[in-house]
Amino acid sequence: MDTFDFVIVGAGSAGCVLANRLSESGRRRVLLLEAGPRDANPLIKVPLAAGLVYFWKAINWNYETAPDPGIDGRSIKWPRGKVLGGSSSINGMMYMRGHRADYDGWRDCGLAGWGYDDVLPYFLKSEDHIERDDRFHGKGGPLRVVRSHGAHPIYRDFLSAGADCGFRANDDFNGADQEGLGLFDFNIRDGRRESAATAFLGPARGRRNLEVWTGVHADRIVIENHRAVAIDITRHGQAKRVAASGEIIIAAGAIGSPALLQRSGIGDGRALSKLGIAPVHHLSGVGQNLHDHLGVYLRYRSTRPETLYSLFRPDRAFAAGFRTLLGAGGPGSSVPLEAGGFLKTRSDLTIPDIHVVAVPGLNLETTQKGQGQHGYIVCFYQLRPKSRGRIAITSADPTVPPDIHPGYLSHPDDIVCMRDGVRLVHRLAQTKPLSDWNAGEISPLTSDLASDVAIDAWVRASSNTIFHPVGSCAMGTDPAAGAVTDARLRVHGLAGLRVADASIMPAIVGGNTSAPAMMIAEKAAAMLLT
Repeated sequence: MDTFDFVIVGAGSAGCVLANRLSESGRRRVLLLEAGPRDANPLIKVPLAAGLVYFWKAINWNYETAPDPGIDGRSIKWPRGKVLGGSSSINGMMYMRGHRADYDGWRDCGLAGWGYDDVLPYFLKSEDHIERDDRFHGKGGPLRVVRSHGAHPIYRDFLSAGADCGFRANDDFNGADQEGLGLFDFNIRDGRRESAATAFLGPARGRRNLEVWTGVHADRIVIENHRAVAIDITRHGQAKRVAASGEIIIAAGAIGSPALLQRSGIGDGRALSKLGIAPVHHLSGVGQNLHDHLGVYLRYRSTRPETLYSLFRPDRAFAAGFRTLLGAGGPGSSVPLEAGGFLKTRSDLTIPDIHVVAVPGLNLETTQKGQGQHGYIVCFYQLRPKSRGRIAITSADPTVPPDIHPGYLSHPDDIVCMRDGVRLVHRLAQTKPLSDWNAGEISPLTSDLASDVAIDAWVRASSNTIFHPVGSCAMGTDPAAGAVTDARLRVHGLAGLRVADASIMPAIVGGNTSAPAMMIAEKAAAMLLT
């Protein structure tokens, strides 16, 4: 049986950071396990292809939710990366940390060391921002961050319309203040995707004390005398046990991490017994507190033939991608999500409650068929939903996907925020000069906006995930109240076992979740090494 100091399960946004930092000194043997393949597919490297690789089955877990009452009983796809880099190898690359108040809220719930001033140094440690130079940004870290150029004319007109609506301009959403409209930052290096794998794992791969195993399924954690001592895996079709003399760190994401704990007998003992899994450690919160950002897309036909529909002609798309892979820049080296911002749907709010994005196309799918015609989108999502769902395995077999119950719009406050957001974004879209692009509504139609009831119905029928699931192994002080991990990310009641990924968020941050997941891993590594 192989023995390592640290065994990390999952080579995603968090796992790659952990592998780098824990192996950095050369004194500890580190094993990183990943179920998917290497990140060798060239499409991963092309930023413009993000909407294509997000649903690429060969590098995806291809999850789908259970029918959800809050969205008219619909089942929706929840893509998660199954490849080195995890979801950072397939996502939209937007670099966003969230609001100061998000982290201060964690701290105020009794989680010492998780306030904004506590976590900012870990964001800075990761970051290499080649254009910004102030106390809110880091230079020289592994993770490249760049400002978008916003060259497409619709971005300029979107921002002008926002100014006419009275929304302030914001040059840096990761700086002193989040509110306003502007251009976003992205994880792109020399025109190519910067994932956790390229930023953190690539530089560490030559270390003799780090091993990276791909194509490995983590079956269960072995617990002896209330301590995690080993992990059973399936590698190349063969069962194998790997021991950890130090700790096992689960970084399999908001779906994979609770599922692995449950397969290991860690969770709701009664529910696990019904599946024939011997309860090892009762922890009722495992898989609970699941939540996600839910968004809607306001779609319009375009008066101008300057949208993704033209770019995604097969010949042009191929040329753009090839140019990017050659390092020559061009349209393939950016993501069509460059302009937007954070707004308040009500004047009495102290911080923004929605994230708005302009898209010069009708779909996030990067094919001409996916676009259908010339058009554009103004989309938004609620930043801090109160609705909660759950994840539960249905079998001890690790190849059987768990049941995912998002619980969308189950809290009455969430539909109110979505309703107010629709009205705000629709008003912005009807304001010049953005309205000059409007050749007709696609969705919602005027009739969909006739009343609160009509808007609510449209939201429930058309909303979709923004791909930010979190919270299913939440940090907290009281396991009886649903906490799975403590403030040092240790699984309550067990030694030698931690969770370090977006699943530990007690409440979602107001923004994208990839950079926060890397921050969590940076902080986890520091705690493991001290």
